Amino acid sequence: GINAEYGRIVQMVGTIFVKQWYQRRVRGGDVYAQAYHYLCQQSRSAAPQTPRVALLGPRGSGKGTQAALLSAKYGVVNVSMVDLIKQAVADNSKIGNMMSTYIEKKMMVPDNIVLKCLTDRLSKLDCATKGWVLRGYPKSRNQAEALAEAGYAPNRVYFLDCPSDTIVERLSLRRTDPVTGDQFHLIYNPPPTLEMKRRLRTNPRDSESTIDEDIVAFDTSLEDLVDFYSNSQSVNGDQDPHTVFETLESLLVKPLPKQTLKSVI
Repeated sequence: GINAEYGRIVQMVGTIFVKQWYQRRVRGGDVYAQAYHYLCQQSRSAAPQTPRVALLGPRGSGKGTQAALLSAKYGVVNVSMVDLIKQAVADNSKIGNMMSTYIEKKMMVPDNIVLKCLTDRLSKLDCATKGWVLRGYPKSRNQAEALAEAGYAPNRVYFLDCPSDTIVERLSLRRTDPVTGDQFHLIYNPPPTLEMKRRLRTNPRDSESTIDEDIVAFDTSLEDLVDFYSNSQSVNGDQDPHTVFETLESLLVKPLPKQTLKSVI
């Protein structure tokens, strides 16, 4: 009894000492120090809490830019669902060949195959140790539930809120140089010469009609996703990329919510 009580007091004093030392260490420090701490903090259980960030939003809302910034600054693995599918198909892997069958027929790849492609990547050592920032998935409540059931529920979910006209402007004015492969934007990053401008090409996916379809498709599932990720947060994506990133950083400083998402029934 006495030894147990003594041990309890020693542990309590040690906890207070560490907490005070850390507060003095980061008080007055930059957002990076605080965000990094919360990203890498230990949970109350014995299992380490690694950052699992999901960026959700329609195509053109800025997910790729913000994922790249988070990955560069915090070392988390940048996971793009679209890139994973492209890579698997290019590698002629077993899962890639399964997806190719549907892609060649212009059919939707079944959710279970897409999920297998994703979880194969998330199970790799770098994702397990460094954490990850995911974009392009999930796109529906069913996908969100399946991801949770597979054991890869994100612990941070951010919706990038962007008006339709901004998205159309961002995507419809993108161009690619077929000679160099360089990408440009007619307003924000125009080609340096008139000759290059004349040979630029537009991706069929960047037509206004296709963009509108993508926006409608995302909006259809938005309410269900927000309902499922009850602790998610909305970020104004209609700003300068670095302003959006500063907002994301300020949110990362906050402690992880006690309940990351609603229970899967």
